[in-house]
Amino acid sequence: MEKLNKPTLYWSLLKFKDWSFYIASTSKGLVFIGSQNKPFEELVEWATKHFPGSPLVENTEKLEPFVVEITQYLDGRRKSFTIPFEYVGTPFQQAVWQALCDIPYGQTKSYSDIAHDINKPAAVRAVGAAIGANPVLITVPCHRVIGKNGSLTGYRGGLEMKTWLLNLEKRASLNIE
Repeated sequence: MEKLNKPTLYWSLLKFKDWSFYIASTSKGLVFIGSQNKPFEELVEWATKHFPGSPLVENTEKLEPFVVEITQYLDGRRKSFTIPFEYVGTPFQQAVWQALCDIPYGQTKSYSDIAHDINKPAAVRAVGAAIGANPVLITVPCHRVIGKNGSLTGYRGGLEMKTWLLNLEKRASLNIE
């Protein structure tokens, strides 16, 4: 991140059926997808912590490519993303987020599976914390991580959203394959 020239954060409100969530990007790529139906303050708080001093500028046009792919995914018409990302996190968090991206569409893994995938089998709690810090819901598919016993565990977007996303992927997998 540039120290003198703080990157501009462009944002837009993505609406899909009865959901709405804020999304944000830098000129390099997507940095944030908010929780469903949460206020703008969720984005402001995140931006203040991760991009202190950066201006927040509404720009629907700049975010259109992100909106298109996320909407296609939510419609069950897209299984992977081609949009650019700018991950803002520690090297450990980034390793966890990359492991999440490696979980195949329509499948799930446990927290301990992810800890093993990044060669840190004892770091299950730290993996959970890194997953909880994932700033780009849906596109970095933390909804695909479940408890070891198969239970649905916490999700920043809420368990209703997590359940909906998992069911979407199950249905789309059955229809496409």
